[in-house]
Amino acid sequence: MLTGFKNFIMKGNVVDLAVAVVMGAAFGAVVTSIVEGLLTPLIGRLFNAKGIEDMAWEGFKYGSVISSVISFVLIAAAVYFVVVLPMNHMIERRNRKLGIDADVKEESAEDPQIALLTEIRDALTGTR
Repeated sequence: MLTGFKNFIMKGNVVDLAVAVVMGAAFGAVVTSIVEGLLTPLIGRLFNAKGIEDMAWEGFKYGSVISSVISFVLIAAAVYFVVVLPMNHMIERRNRKLGIDADVKEESAEDPQIALLTEIRDALTGTR
């Protein structure tokens, strides 16, 4: 039982996911600091408020929602441009170097179970 757990934990995907969660939390803190320390006061001054969080209309604090949306968009953009885009370029470059065409690879890799079920269906209907 412990061996199975050890094998599960030591798989590359689990380790990669753990690293990604830790890095995401740290990166989120950096972006939150930038938003709260720089962007929030700047936008607040445009609207004569101390910061975005102080912006309200008849008791509705819409400023904190705007601040959260800005944080989300900045984190999503940074993850895309810093992680996803370079990774896609690396995979594409590796595939070109190995002579692998992604479209052909996906089409040619048919599941053997699907092929067997297709043969059985064709045999039953007599459409061979």
